Formats: sequence, C-alpha cells, structure tokens
Amino acid sequence: MPWDFWLIFFVLGVLLPLRGRFRLRKLLTLPEIGRRERLSLYASTIAFQWFAAAAVAWRAWARGLTLDQLGLVVHGHGRILIASIVGAATLGGFQWLNLRRMGRSSGKVREFVQVLAERILPQSPSELPPYLGLALTAGLCEEFLYRGFAMAALAKAGLPPWSVVLLSSLLFSLAHLYQGRGGLLSTLVVGAVFGTARIAYDGMIPVMVWHFAVDAVAGVAGPKYLLKRVLPARQEISTDQ
Repeated sequence: MPWDFWLIFFVLGVLLPLRGRFRLRKLLTLPEIGRRERLSLYASTIAFQWFAAAAVAWRAWARGLTLDQLGLVVHGHGRILIASIVGAATLGGFQWLNLRRMGRSSGKVREFVQVLAERILPQSPSELPPYLGLALTAGLCEEFLYRGFAMAALAKAGLPPWSVVLLSSLLFSLAHLYQGRGGLLSTLVVGAVFGTARIAYDGMIPVMVWHFAVDAVAGVAGPKYLLKRVLPARQEISTDQ
C-alpha cells in the first residue's frame, strides 16, 4: 500500500477520533451553546469534511483508483433508486423510533445524549437548513472516505471482502468515538451494514442516501424527544458513557 494511503488511514483511525473527542470535551465545558455557536459548528464541520474528501480524492486519483473502484459509478439505475428510497425510509424510521425510545429512558446515558443534543442538534427552524446541509455533507463525504476510499484501498491491497468491511467499519466507528461506547458500537454495526450494501450494490449511492436520511431524522426527531427535560447537573456528565 502506498505511503500516502497509510497516512490517510492514520488520519482516519487516529487523528480524526482524537479531534472529535477534543471538540466534544470543549463543547461540554461551555455552560450553554446558542444559535451562533451551533451554526459555526455546522459551517466548520462542513468545510473540514469537504476539504478532507477533496484531499483523499486527489491522492486516490494520483494512485490510479478509478471511479468504479471508489463506488461512484451507478450500476442499474432503477435498482439503485429503489434501494436508496426503501433503505432511507427503513433506516430513518428505525432512527426515529430509537430517538423516541431514548427520550423516554433515564440514567447517565440518557443525560449524556441530551447534553450532546443540546449542543449539536438544531433548536429552531432557522437552524434546520444548515444542519441538513451538514447531514448531506456527512452522507457524501463520510461515505466517500470510509465506504469509497477505505474499502477501495483495502481491496486493492488484496484483503478479502469480509475484512475490508470490518476494517472500514472500525475506522468509521472510531470517528464517532466522541459519542461514547454506545455510539462506538452502534456506528460499528451501521458501518458493517453500509459496507455490505456498498459491495452488494457495487456502489455507494444507496448508502450515501441512507446516511443522509439517518442524520436528517436525528435533526428533526432529536430535539423533539431529547430536549424535553432539563438536566440537574450537566457538569457531572462524562463522555465515557
């Protein structure tokens, strides 16, 4: 594997998780976050993800990875369209039900999720469009990084499909380490599902749509179910849940 691919994997597996962890700790030290801070968070994350995707695309192109290898070619438009719509509706529905269930729960995990929602999720109609822009960016850029580049590079290195899915899913879950152990495990499962679908559909378009749907539902249903109760002591919440 070329040296620049190793460097990209180091960034994805080490630096990005540390960056996310650091940013979360910084957010949690603030007594509260208003509209301006959330919009700034959305804008900076959008810019960073597009920069990262562009840099990786440059190195992938320089090393000869094709659009087909990166999963950017559509094979069977009708089949892909149906898979995108059905998958988005299904995963979006599960996300909605999970957020509603979490909103009715209690305990440390529930408190952590609520504080996270207060700082990240939109809390007014004017914040929703920028958040959806962030969700769209995540659907495009994160899928390109983990199901596009990572899976293509690992496959080109000669790894079998099951290990390609597992390793790319592990990298994806590490990027969400800031969500705690629960987020780490859930994104590992989601990554495995997305990686398997990327192979089954010979492309990333369905999983890009699914990823956007899951994040978009979080922006709509999250505030509805997770911001109903006021926490007694935010400062005692740990990011290790």
